[in-house]
Amino acid sequence: MSDKKLRIALVAHDAKKDNLIEWVGVHREALSKAQLFGTGTTGKRILDNFPELDMTPLFSGPLGGDQQIGAMIAEKKLEALVFFIDPMSPMPHDVDVKALTRLATVYDLPMANSPSTANFVIQGLTRPD
Repeated sequence: MSDKKLRIALVAHDAKKDNLIEWVGVHREALSKAQLFGTGTTGKRILDNFPELDMTPLFSGPLGGDQQIGAMIAEKKLEALVFFIDPMSPMPHDVDVKALTRLATVYDLPMANSPSTANFVIQGLTRPD
């Protein structure tokens, strides 16, 4: 990766927000060098816990935040998407989740849906070579 600042979107379903906050804490040093974008409550919670991070909160997912991130993917304005999905809860905006997954696949954007895959993505993006 060049010296350019990474741009990473961080999203989590309600039941996974605490997991994402914990993950951000573990990777705070690497994420402090990135420009972060988060949907609604997720972005605000990350800022509340880590005010030193460069986090831009977007709209709530169902109110347009997922579409904002989708547009960023299509415009190639992101290097990664970390989206902690709760597969056990019903998702009223399931089509938005599917749209993000589809866009990340179409544009070959690294996307992580769990802490272990997010670890690999952040390590891959921040390695010195």
